[in-house]
Amino acid sequence: MKTIEKHESQVRSYSRNWPASFARARGAIQWDTEGNRYVDFFSGAGSLNYGHNEPRLKQALLDYLADDGVIHSLDMVTPARSAFLERFHEVILEPRGLDYRVQFPGPTGTNAVEAAMKLARKATGRERIVGFTNAFHGMTLGALSVTGNNMKRGGAGVLLQSGTAVPYYNYFGEEVDTTEYLDQLLEDDGSGFDLPAAVIVETLQGEGGMATASMEWLQALQEVCNRHDVLLIVDDIQAGCGRTGTFFSFEPAGIKPDIVTLSKSLSGFGLPFALTLMRPDLDVWEPGEHNGTFRGHNPAFVTGTAALDYWVGEGLTPEIDRKAARVTEVLDQLIADHPELEGERRGRGLFQGVAAGPGFAKKVTEKAFGLGLLVETSGPEDEVIKLLPPLTIDDETLEEGLQLLTKAILEVVSENDPQ
Repeated sequence: MKTIEKHESQVRSYSRNWPASFARARGAIQWDTEGNRYVDFFSGAGSLNYGHNEPRLKQALLDYLADDGVIHSLDMVTPARSAFLERFHEVILEPRGLDYRVQFPGPTGTNAVEAAMKLARKATGRERIVGFTNAFHGMTLGALSVTGNNMKRGGAGVLLQSGTAVPYYNYFGEEVDTTEYLDQLLEDDGSGFDLPAAVIVETLQGEGGMATASMEWLQALQEVCNRHDVLLIVDDIQAGCGRTGTFFSFEPAGIKPDIVTLSKSLSGFGLPFALTLMRPDLDVWEPGEHNGTFRGHNPAFVTGTAALDYWVGEGLTPEIDRKAARVTEVLDQLIADHPELEGERRGRGLFQGVAAGPGFAKKVTEKAFGLGLLVETSGPEDEVIKLLPPLTIDDETLEEGLQLLTKAILEVVSENDPQ
């Protein structure tokens, strides 16, 4: 820690929240250099849906490296690239009736978002992108323009003028349908609201407080977009790859976005990997018009292809649903037993949390770390305790983590109100 404090930028955050040096990891467990064991309900901010060092993925990578497979290839053709594309179409797209072209925009989620917005502008000839209150789409300038968090937006240092925020689901409460608000703005020539190229949305706002859109709201949003000839972009970077149960988080709504962004657990192994998926008629790029040095990361193709084995047929969905039901049960009971929490459970699948106030949530995550549980906060004021256990976590470790979380919450409750 002294080395980090001496040499690394002040911008670091997780090393401040969890002041330990993590040396080993397997599945849902990490160990630090002092031998302390931690149950991981963080999963690399959602980039390790299959846990740390998943054996099958690790073996596929080791075999590829041992065979001197090409590591860096930009967008040149490699067997690893072709294998991923074929497997992704076979296992993910075709069974869901989705016809998308695949773009490798660069290594991270914000690269996928930038490519999506740039493509929407090129395809429609319009400039503005509509985002939502409390959204988070990345840290580059275009992504920040449709991100709601003032602290993160302020870090840009320039005016962010290409995005416009409108109210997310239930922003004004259940009585107000915010898709009708957006529809009216687009319909009224006197609204001062320029017809946008696209609307970008998260079905579940992972960084924005875990607000979760209803399926009906998502359906209505697509109808509004279709009615006004506006493209719909679903940012599935954190909620996708099975985090909410189905591979794509929007599947239960029955919608088909025009553009989809994926990253986080796409490689399955924590390797940088991102995709921008688009309707074939939207693939209007000129060769080389959008590129990047690290858009051909073959080790990620290899592990990403191996990870798709988890999604053959019904895939992980039944197991995720079963485990998610247990998480829901524990959180709901905890909230019911302790009304002083004034808590609210949010999210779906293995992407759930408890909104209980900024000071409270932060204390819980600190207490949990001391007990041997890694769990983070969400929301513009860090007011939500956010759970991201691996999708493949075994029942025993899931129970252990839930017990540790419960203990941390109850200890903070007791400290706040000794009576």
